[in-house]
Amino acid sequence: MASTTSDSNPAQAVPSDLKDRLKASYDAIAPEYNEWTVRHHAQRLQYLEKILAPLLDSNPSGQLRVLELGCGSGVPVTEKLLSYANVHVTANDISTAQIELARAHLLGSAEANASERLDLVEGDMTKLEFPDGSLDAVVAFYSIIHLPREEQTEMIGKIARWLKPGGYFLANFSQGEAESVVMDKWLGEKGWAFWSGWGKEATLKIVEEAGLHVELGEVSGHDTKELFLWVIAKRADH
Repeated sequence: MASTTSDSNPAQAVPSDLKDRLKASYDAIAPEYNEWTVRHHAQRLQYLEKILAPLLDSNPSGQLRVLELGCGSGVPVTEKLLSYANVHVTANDISTAQIELARAHLLGSAEANASERLDLVEGDMTKLEFPDGSLDAVVAFYSIIHLPREEQTEMIGKIARWLKPGGYFLANFSQGEAESVVMDKWLGEKGWAFWSGWGKEATLKIVEEAGLHVELGEVSGHDTKELFLWVIAKRADH
């Protein structure tokens, strides 16, 4: 979980208005969050490269379709994906403010045909729908962790179905087990936040049971106070 100083209430039940509260929070703190998370950019790109390299090598000219869950303002991950002319990105975020920032930044991009290769979709990630076997990769940085644990399991199952054979799933999760962690003032007065997690072993088992082969499952972070389980998993080629 995040380590920013705040009022933390780990024993709280999952709020019934969780999604509305998360949206309102990220709408309110978008500029602060985007500045705060700059320190995570290098690590995000480091893990992204681990799946981009094999995807691009195996498909040098054909179009790749990537879904990003929790795109924020589009920096640095969406921006990096769009730097490849054969990558089409569907970028989703629950926050209206973040989607608007992403639109302003990315659709003015000098990258070739960026506007034709980007779909920005606002809303709850659990409501998204894609045909089975239609995506080359799904990436989720610091986003699935905001779902209740049961929804995390369901989301992983959907992602596994959406991936093409040989497609990759990249995400980070809580390394520890927690049904509900609520922070009332995570980033400032309006920075309410919620996280949950199954823990390392259970999360890796869920990914495998969804039909994905875990290629990497390691705990790392920006520093020792911000450690997450990072997962790269692949759908079987056949």
